[in-house]
Amino acid sequence: MTCATLQALLSHWWRNPLQLFTLLAGLALATALWSGVQAINAEASASYDAAAATLGEGQFDQLTARDGGTIPQATYVALRRAGWQVSPVVEGRLNGVRIVGLDPLTAPGGLGPITVSDGVEINTFLSGGGQVFGRAEMLDRLPDIGAQPVSAPDVAPGTVLTDIGLAQGLLGRDGVITRLIVAPEQPLGRPSLAEVSPDLTRQVAQGSNDLGRLTDSFHLNLTAFGLLSFAVGIFIVNGAIGLAFEQRRSVVRTLRALGVPLRSLMILMAAELAVMALVAGAIGVALGYVIASLLLPDVAATLQGLYGQTVSGTLQLRPVWWLSGLAIALGGTALAAASAFWRLAQMPLLAGGSRRALSMAAGRTAQVQGVLAAILLICAAGLASVADGMVTGFALLGTLLIGAALALPLILDRVLALAAWLSRGIRAQWFWADTRQQLPGLSLALAALLLAMAANVGVSTMVSSFRLTFVGFLDQRLASELYVTAEDAAQADALTAYAADRVDAILPIQSADTQVRDLPTEVFGARIGPTYTDNWTFLTATDAPWQRVADGGGILINEQLARRTGLALRDTVPIMDTTFTVAGIYGDYGNPIGQAILSEDVFATLYPDVTALQFGLRLPPDDVVAFRADLTRDLGISEGAMINQAGIKQFSLDVFDRTFTVTTALNVLTLAVAGFAILMSLLTLAALRVPQLAPAWAMGMTRRSLGVVELIRAVILAVFTAAIALPLGLALAWALLSVVNVAAFGWKLPMFLFPADYARLGLFALVAAALAALWPAWRLARTPPADLLKVFSNER
Repeated sequence: MTCATLQALLSHWWRNPLQLFTLLAGLALATALWSGVQAINAEASASYDAAAATLGEGQFDQLTARDGGTIPQATYVALRRAGWQVSPVVEGRLNGVRIVGLDPLTAPGGLGPITVSDGVEINTFLSGGGQVFGRAEMLDRLPDIGAQPVSAPDVAPGTVLTDIGLAQGLLGRDGVITRLIVAPEQPLGRPSLAEVSPDLTRQVAQGSNDLGRLTDSFHLNLTAFGLLSFAVGIFIVNGAIGLAFEQRRSVVRTLRALGVPLRSLMILMAAELAVMALVAGAIGVALGYVIASLLLPDVAATLQGLYGQTVSGTLQLRPVWWLSGLAIALGGTALAAASAFWRLAQMPLLAGGSRRALSMAAGRTAQVQGVLAAILLICAAGLASVADGMVTGFALLGTLLIGAALALPLILDRVLALAAWLSRGIRAQWFWADTRQQLPGLSLALAALLLAMAANVGVSTMVSSFRLTFVGFLDQRLASELYVTAEDAAQADALTAYAADRVDAILPIQSADTQVRDLPTEVFGARIGPTYTDNWTFLTATDAPWQRVADGGGILINEQLARRTGLALRDTVPIMDTTFTVAGIYGDYGNPIGQAILSEDVFATLYPDVTALQFGLRLPPDDVVAFRADLTRDLGISEGAMINQAGIKQFSLDVFDRTFTVTTALNVLTLAVAGFAILMSLLTLAALRVPQLAPAWAMGMTRRSLGVVELIRAVILAVFTAAIALPLGLALAWALLSVVNVAAFGWKLPMFLFPADYARLGLFALVAAALAALWPAWRLARTPPADLLKVFSNER
């Protein structure tokens, strides 16, 4: 009995292969976009874990020089003799590879992610030629250093580990250390740091938390896109499953009348869907791997550019993401089929003798759907006024998008009813009434199109607003016509003496790292003059902010530092035991950490050992080329050490554009899936449309006219959906710019409108809808007259 029942159920898919393709393709596409995003996140997470395991970075307190320079090795020896449990670290770059030298006998993390099974030999590591551990691609980039290379895939990307003595020799830093790692357990009674080494400062191990919050926000954004894409695909699956259940009601009625228990029927149908979900999920995971492989290089560039985090550019098949892909395929299928199973469980024994229109079921749930949509939109309006973090920000986005998707069929139904009421001709009234009748069958596909268009409008508005603001920000910050980097202090002195009488201004670029209210902060020393006073704009400032800084008592801070520490105008900020008053807060877009600006003289007093090696030179733009040639000829400064303003701007904009390649690609994929949803919905509804269109054909409309009407109907529904998607997308953009962006990055961007982009997106949506409707309309126009005549011989 079970085999016969299963064969009867499966016969539906054999008779409707297009429906089967719709179900499998929709679920595979949904799973592909989700698993692709999860693959990217898993690879990034593995890279973060490897970086954290390398010396336990971000887990232990550190001792660094107050002036931001190196630490004499004698200072380390003095601390050890005084009882301080610290471990030395030397860090630098060689051929683009980060070299980390450590002492495995004192490091709290031992050899980081390296274990004895990885080939480490302590004697070899500490003596002789030594050993160097890293990923194969990093070891290949090192010159011949005489040390034994050992492949260690768990080392952080872009990093190699070796003994501190070998690292000092490779980096030319004999006798000095970069920083000291403080062990979590220290002996009691040891002297204070100020007594042993007052030139050092202790940094609490919290920097990784801030950076983790930033990278988490980036991956949360990617996950949100993955969920949105998955939801769009599940709309396709829900429509296919719902239609299949409606079409099999007569089969279910017959099987139950023959004695098959309802419980057995539901178990068999659930098993049928589970197998399909696993097959489609496996296909989706494979497609997700391809998508992730294509997008991972741009994600790695984004994380490196925005957060300074190095992520491996190669993708590994990690169980965490492909298992989650299969799991969400099963879960999504179960969610999509839940309502159909509930209706099946409530169906009387002899019900379902005739094929029901989907609009009947939709009509009974319209009221509940409307109430739920109203509740969600009201919640979104409430969250818009109180949301101030990532969780509430994404709750705002979720309630807004889901509420709008639920409200869309109801809004379109009222619009179509109004159009029918305004129509005068019989054919026009029939067109609007027939469109309204067809709406329930297309509502899921149109909701998918709404979400895809709204996401495109919202994200494109955010990115374009960011770019416009960023360009203005670059014009403000990159005022100098030429930027030059000296090799050492002697060349820097020669440069300033050479350029003193030949340029309008010399602006040294010098900085040091410190902490303001436990937040890592870069402090800059500025040579205050017309370049700053004429070009900089502030979000908020006191009267004459630059003059207050020049007088020595004022400090300027960026928006990130102000938001994360709660600093406001006229608050005091301690820097190196000196207190300054906040004179202005400026926008600092693209920077993930805090920043502060002091005058050059004050900075030199606080950090006397910091020597400026980078300079901005102000001179007429027409003289830049000639002056660069003079610097190369007279001072030996290489061309690679000089870059003009336009070059820096172009480089910055290239990094910016690459940063948002991922979100743009996901937007395009989401819109493509929405177009596919419309196509599949129209194709699966084509068979149900014949009884509704046959009377119109019998009354004189040609089959070609009916096909054209179907095409026009799809385009009109897409137009109405696009009109609703535009304000929804703008609301989404506002939430991203004013809530999510502030919580994630610490700055708020102004919102600009881009009508031309919206018109172009609307045109793409209409083209997608027209292309999706073209095939079903063509099939309808070629429907044999005999099939249309058969309608009148049936009970319908």
